[in-house]
Amino acid sequence: MSSIFTKIINGEIPCHKVAEDENFIAFLDINPNARGHTLCVPKREINRIFDMDRQHYLDLMSFSYKVAKALEEVVSCDRIGISVIGLEVPHVHVHLIPINDMKDMTFQHKISMTSEEMASLAQEIGNRL
Repeated sequence: MSSIFTKIINGEIPCHKVAEDENFIAFLDINPNARGHTLCVPKREINRIFDMDRQHYLDLMSFSYKVAKALEEVVSCDRIGISVIGLEVPHVHVHLIPINDMKDMTFQHKISMTSEEMASLAQEIGNRL
């Protein structure tokens, strides 16, 4: 059975896409910790990050780096936090979260954004890549 991320990658579920190449996709988290919370996901469905072969892992980190650099140009924050948890969706994904405080990384404090705000933000970040 396909993960929700595979369904997003295949266009079955919409997303606010920030970036995409032949191996990875980045899109805004639908339940963000902060404005700009972005997920970087390999297109190949892999459950655990350390099950990735070394080069694919390094390529994911390189892709995430590019997205994070664009994100910090657009969203005012002290830094971009990075987290890989993977319990909620069995498909590798890197959380890039603009943070100003440790609580921004707890996944217990969420913000709300309209679809229009997310679409505009995704386009603005994507334009910086």
